[in-house]
Amino acid sequence: MAQQILCEVNNCTYWGSGNKCTAEAIFVVSQNGQRASNSEETGCKTFTPEEH
Repeated sequence: MAQQILCEVNNCTYWGSGNKCTAEAIFVVSQNGQRASNSEETGCKTFTPEEH
């Protein structure tokens, strides 16, 4: 199934044209280790800084 994942973090290795994420898989975690109540309590572990 094709999926469209948007990302605005343009210094990530997986950031692509049109704010599209090009990673094959996305790993999102809860910031506090418990059930998240909103998006601010989550974090993307897939993020990898772009090398210059």
